[in-house]
Amino acid sequence: MAEQGITQTLGPVVVLLGSAVIAVPLFRRIGLGSVLGYFAGGLLVGPSVLGIFTEPSTILHVSELGVVMFLFLIGVEMRPQKLWASRTQIFGLGLAQVLLCIALLTGAGMLLGLRAPEAFIAGSGFVLSSTAVIMSILRERGALASGQGQQAVSILLLEDLMIVPLLAIVAFMGASGVPGEAGGVDLTRVLVALGAIALVIAAGHWLLDPFFVLLARARNTEVLTAGALLVVLGSALLMEQSGLSMAMGAFVAGVMLSRSSYRHQIQTDIEPFKGLLMGLFFLAVGMSLELSVVARDWQIILALLAAYVVAKSAGIYVIARAFGATNVQALRRVSLFAQGGEFAFVLYSAAAGGGVIGAAENAVFSSVVILSMALTPLILIAADRRLKDEPVSMDGVDAAEGLKGRVLMIGFGRFGQIASQMLLAQGIEVSLIDNDPDRIREAERFGFKVYFGDGARLDILRQSGAENTDMVMVCVDDRTVTDRIVELMTAHFPSSRLLVRSYDRGHSIKLRKIGVDYEIRETFESALVFGGAGLRALGMTALDVGEVTNDIRRRDGERLDLQAQEGILAGADKLHVGPRPEPLIRPRNKAAVRK
Repeated sequence: MAEQGITQTLGPVVVLLGSAVIAVPLFRRIGLGSVLGYFAGGLLVGPSVLGIFTEPSTILHVSELGVVMFLFLIGVEMRPQKLWASRTQIFGLGLAQVLLCIALLTGAGMLLGLRAPEAFIAGSGFVLSSTAVIMSILRERGALASGQGQQAVSILLLEDLMIVPLLAIVAFMGASGVPGEAGGVDLTRVLVALGAIALVIAAGHWLLDPFFVLLARARNTEVLTAGALLVVLGSALLMEQSGLSMAMGAFVAGVMLSRSSYRHQIQTDIEPFKGLLMGLFFLAVGMSLELSVVARDWQIILALLAAYVVAKSAGIYVIARAFGATNVQALRRVSLFAQGGEFAFVLYSAAAGGGVIGAAENAVFSSVVILSMALTPLILIAADRRLKDEPVSMDGVDAAEGLKGRVLMIGFGRFGQIASQMLLAQGIEVSLIDNDPDRIREAERFGFKVYFGDGARLDILRQSGAENTDMVMVCVDDRTVTDRIVELMTAHFPSSRLLVRSYDRGHSIKLRKIGVDYEIRETFESALVFGGAGLRALGMTALDVGEVTNDIRRRDGERLDLQAQEGILAGADKLHVGPRPEPLIRPRNKAAVRK
């Protein structure tokens, strides 16, 4: 009996993993992206094709935790000050896009014969873009840290917030309604949601860091992992119970932890869960597509799909241009946001439960959303082929091609300019590349020959001589770009020595695990020099300052090695955390004590 139970449990798991392992690499190989691969794998094993899984809604509900953890990790990267600085984009750009698109989508639905309540519900659900799809695509393309990527995050945050008033409106419209006076539903839900947000913020500000300090004393990384999961899932549960999205709760918790000294360890612990559950989410969405519904109502489904994509695209484009985006930037945002998202399922289910729409309409609207999510990678591929970024002036700039320097330096900003001086002073031939034409022209004014090239592209690395150079020095100031360059170098040019500028301590640990030949945090040595200047100002000799500096440098290197092997908590004994009092001199006799 026990063996049979294990088989029944492991069987579905093996099928899910197998469908992902086969479909995702295949779709990436043919250029369609991993998201569409997951959708296809889910559709194959779902009830509409092989029928291995008959209840995809259960898997979908569990796998939403992948989206939750994704938003948590985004929040950890976004400090409160940075979030506050984005308030105009969130409540200006995001709100304007949502309101205009709801109006256009509602109108499109009514033109296709839907009743006004049905058209409003269908359009309001479709306006909520897929956080999972958009974030995955941005992360896959390394565009999350870009200006357009940050604007996308702002819009998604506002859309997550909009689920509260939209659910309240659905409850108000419902035939059966909610117990109590319908007029008070909206205010009550809003107050509860605001209270939940305030509670998460307060807990993050005053409780989270002491909480992780307490867990760290156990010196057990598994306990810290459990604590991180507790924070993520607890905040998500609180938000869900208050009517907000789970993803919003996780994001707020992440922002509150962004200043914690344990954030790097937490990121490392959560990352594997996020990746696995995100894949499971996309598989579940693919399973949820009912081909029987599509076959039965294909005319209205295709009509709604086309009308909604066009209407939403028009709204996104108008708002993007109104907020200063170029034509190409606006069209790229359209290609990214033109789909519906996972929160539409929540809204449609609530509307069906309240009698605003029927079960048949719920199935049709959900099919439209799922198909739009599946089409997003294809729309993006078409956009990439048709849209060309506005040309950057290349006057006085030469492209990297046929470079043969002994050393290849990627990135000629403040860091690279100083680092290059050490090599150039010894007459070493250095090939310099950068992706900023203005910086290249400015460098030429001082006599430097810098070539234009994006080091995160394999073809540019080849043209820059990466396969024949003795050493590659990565000096860019973007962690995502750095990781991409390191990935390409280790995969295609493993014989070249790789020296890398790292973003912070967590990045250094990651680079050491990868096996780069040398890494250094961009502020480490300057901080040592600055601290040494403080010691000299207090009267310490230059020789003594040098000894202290070397000791700190040695301790830091040993601590990094330990952390790379055992986790962020390792090597704490290498830190100086406070002044050490001099040992008391024992008195020579008892009389001295009595005195």
